[in-house]
Formats: sequence, C-alpha cells, structure tokens
Amino acid sequence: MSTSAPPPGVAITDARLQEVAENVFAYIQPDGTWWINNTGFLVGRAGVISVDACSTEARTRAYLDTIAGVTDQPVRTLINTHHHGDHTFGNYLFRGATIVGHERIREEMLAFGPPRSAPFWQDVDWGDVELAPPFLTYTDQVSVFVDDLRCELRHVGTPAHTTNDSILWVPDHALLFSGDLLFNGGTPFLLMGSISGAIEAVSGLKELPATTIVPGHGEVCGPELIDTVLDYLRFVSDTAREAKAAGLSPLDAAREVDLGRFAEWLDAERIVGNLHRAYAELDGSERGARIDLAAALADMVTYNGGNPLTCYA
Repeated sequence: MSTSAPPPGVAITDARLQEVAENVFAYIQPDGTWWINNTGFLVGRAGVISVDACSTEARTRAYLDTIAGVTDQPVRTLINTHHHGDHTFGNYLFRGATIVGHERIREEMLAFGPPRSAPFWQDVDWGDVELAPPFLTYTDQVSVFVDDLRCELRHVGTPAHTTNDSILWVPDHALLFSGDLLFNGGTPFLLMGSISGAIEAVSGLKELPATTIVPGHGEVCGPELIDTVLDYLRFVSDTAREAKAAGLSPLDAAREVDLGRFAEWLDAERIVGNLHRAYAELDGSERGARIDLAAALADMVTYNGGNPLTCYA
C-alpha cells in the first residue's frame, strides 16, 4: 500500500463519471498524479467500447463497476492509447473484450513487464495484475463503431509522450480522447518519447475541430489546453538548449530553472526526466530512442529530496 495517506479527494471512491456526449462518458480519477489516469467509455446497443484501463486491480474493478452501473452491455472492445501501466495494467480484467492498440504498445508492454514501485515510487497495492497487451494492432489508423457512431483511432505519427501514442477522435461529437498527449493541471512527461515529437503531435491536435477534450490526466476541458501544453513543451526545449550550452546536467538544470507558472502543476519533478530526454535529442538521438531511464528516474528522486515519488494509486 502507499506509504502515506492520500490527501482528501484522491481515493478510488472519489472517481467521477461525466457524460461528455450522448452515451459517451469520461471517468475522471483525481488527483491525476503518478499512476492515476482517466479512462472513458462509449455505450452502444450491443456493447461498450472502453478507452484505456486503470493501473491497479482495485481501480480497474471500480471502473468496471461504474460501467455496469450505466449499462448491462458488456465491454466488447478495449482501446489502449499507449503502453504505460496506468492505462494498461488493468487490461486483463476486461475478459472477453478485444484489446486494440498500436503495434508498438504490445512490444513496449512486454518489455516493461509487470508493475513495480521500488525504488522510484511509493509502494502501491497493484493487485494480481496479469499482463494483457493488445492482440489486435494497427500501424496508422483504424475506425471503430459504436452502433452508427464512427470513431477514429489514430496513431500520432511520431514518438511524443511515448513511442506509441494514439488519440480517439469522435467527429460527430467534436470530442477528443487525447491519451497522455495532454495533461490538465499535471506536468507532461516525455522521458519515454520525444520533446520535438510531442511539440509536433500536440500542435497537430489543433487541426481537429474539438470542442471537448478528455485528457489522459486531469479535468475534461476544451481546446485551450492544447496551447497550454505547447507552452510547457517549448519551455522544456528552450531550457534544455540553454542549460546544455552552459554545461549543466539535466538535474542541475532542473534545480536552477524557474518553473514559473508551471511550478503549480502536479508532479513538477518530471522536469528532470523531460530534460534528460531533451538532452538526448540535442546529442542527436532519434525521437523515442532508448536512453537510461533508471538514471533519469533516480535524478527525479534526488530532485524530490531523495524521497520516492508520491503515488496514491
């Protein structure tokens, strides 16, 4: 279990259901910090499509109970927007559902393996998690239907948050499930993706006429979040370029930089991991190339006063 009591409003029972279009729901899990994500689902006459799972057995079971409280139709399709465990570790509980995701999700999930907290995060009660990667994969785009409602599942075309990010675009409702391309009130995390790729992918979201966005973490919002996230990504890029030229390490650069308005965002220590990724790209690494994740996470713990990163999952 977590080594410290969560603040008010972060318990599993504090998750909220929000209808964002007719028969389309966002499942918002406060406070959206490490391993606490958003999901969503679309209800049809013959079944349900879920957008992502949750990180732990308990959180995923609570999510499935919420779906069952809305409809008695089974979840027939589970979409994964990317491979990170907060969105995929609960896959195995969607018995009988077709699990769909980009082809890189499968390999990245298997490479990461089962959930673990130590030594970087506070202990989490994961439950009896079984890895269940997508077994129906795509490369660029695939359409899924809820009755006659067409939904477009699109790979973003470049490493960004990860190497395998997809969005779900629902044109008839001007509705976007962004996955972790967008965090609302939390610090974006690019350690396993690309700074330049994220700028490109997030900029591409502006081409969609979205009026409602369900981000991977944080409250449902409008398209104004896109520019807010872009501001942070450009801040990271500029900081890395200046700090590297000055001979600073990513950790030292993070300690010296003034986060400004971004300091109020959750999980501010992600600036360290983001700078590790930005430095790698400045050294000529390809977007999404493997880098020393353990070293970057260790620097994040150091930035956090030597304490494991806070996790209330």
